[in-house]
Amino acid sequence: MAKAQSTRAKYGAEAWAHMKGELPNPFPRTMGPNCMKYLQEVVDSGLTSDIIGRFEQRFAEEYGVKHCIATPGCTPALAVMAAAFDFDPGDEIIVSPITDYGTIQGLLKENYIPVFADTEPGTVNVNAETVEACITDRTRAILLVHKTGIICDMDPINELAEKHDLIVYEDACQAVFGEYKGRFAGTLSKAGGFSFDAEKTMGSDVGGCVVTDDDELAERIRFIGQSRGAQTKPRYGRQHLINGYAYRMPLCTAAICLAQLEIIRDQVARIDKMVRLLSNLIAEIPGITPTPIPDYMNVYSAWMFGMSIDPQQFTCDAWDFGAQLVDAGIPGAGKAAYYLMNEACPFLEHNARDEVYPYSMPPASREHHYGAEATPTATAFLENWIRWSTFCEKYQPEDCELAAALVSQVAERNRR
Repeated sequence: MAKAQSTRAKYGAEAWAHMKGELPNPFPRTMGPNCMKYLQEVVDSGLTSDIIGRFEQRFAEEYGVKHCIATPGCTPALAVMAAAFDFDPGDEIIVSPITDYGTIQGLLKENYIPVFADTEPGTVNVNAETVEACITDRTRAILLVHKTGIICDMDPINELAEKHDLIVYEDACQAVFGEYKGRFAGTLSKAGGFSFDAEKTMGSDVGGCVVTDDDELAERIRFIGQSRGAQTKPRYGRQHLINGYAYRMPLCTAAICLAQLEIIRDQVARIDKMVRLLSNLIAEIPGITPTPIPDYMNVYSAWMFGMSIDPQQFTCDAWDFGAQLVDAGIPGAGKAAYYLMNEACPFLEHNARDEVYPYSMPPASREHHYGAEATPTATAFLENWIRWSTFCEKYQPEDCELAAALVSQVAERNRR
């Protein structure tokens, strides 16, 4: 029997190499002016540079938090937080459904059960009402994703969590230096995780971090995620008290991250202006609705631009509309059906149906179901949602005007 052909997912510059068009592309990335200086320091020091600690200190200062723990990526950042919370197998974590696999990978490794709350109508994010519908006596935490850089309405969610004695933490991978009511994404809960992967807003080669004001949590994250759960015992050596990890940021990554940190605030300020301009221009096109920017967001650190099409007004669906945008010159445009995590991970439904651990009872306390039908609002929203993942700090007003003109051309060509 012939083996089915498959293509491995690509990341970073390799994933963007084929994207051509008339609009800016994140690659090659804009690098901080001190990047080579810091990299040279790592080499000249013979790998003894304190560059990781300096990056952590600078990022914590910029964010106004007590602790920044550098990691090799955001997936490890979120994974080490899941491990540090030390819940029991079968405990439930409420998660935003429109996200990336990296959001839930750590939950699965710790044998927690992800429960996907539905989204608020017309948006990519959950809210307090949709989260509350998922709370059970086994719920332990709420993991919120600020998708595209749009920050969830955190105050009502935090009030709900306090009522039910739940931990709230954030996947802020796409929202670095985004602001909610004057506060940074990632500082709006117990802890937040960030991504500095090459394609992200503050792009390094790879990288990520956790920020928190909780001293105990920070120490536990370092113990589990950097010391592999080991302590040094006299006349013995390393003794591993728990199952830990080696989630340490490399020196060269820290050097690049430190350089990128020195230019990111200006870049985010430009991104915020350009995404608001583009949203206003797109909103003028009949049948096209830009993803709403909530009033509570002072700064929209947009990693991608999103919009919805009204299927009643066009002769093509969102897949074809997106493909035509690419042909017209907008690189990276298209539907992103794979962002619906409860459908993109069919093994979750298989494991729940077959009662594979931790879905066996116990430790699970009830049956769980996944698939698109688990979050009907999110499913319906993604059916007509188009984004382009190449939106970046390189955009100028003329680029926004060109993008809107290209969207308008495709819209008119397919209008009923």
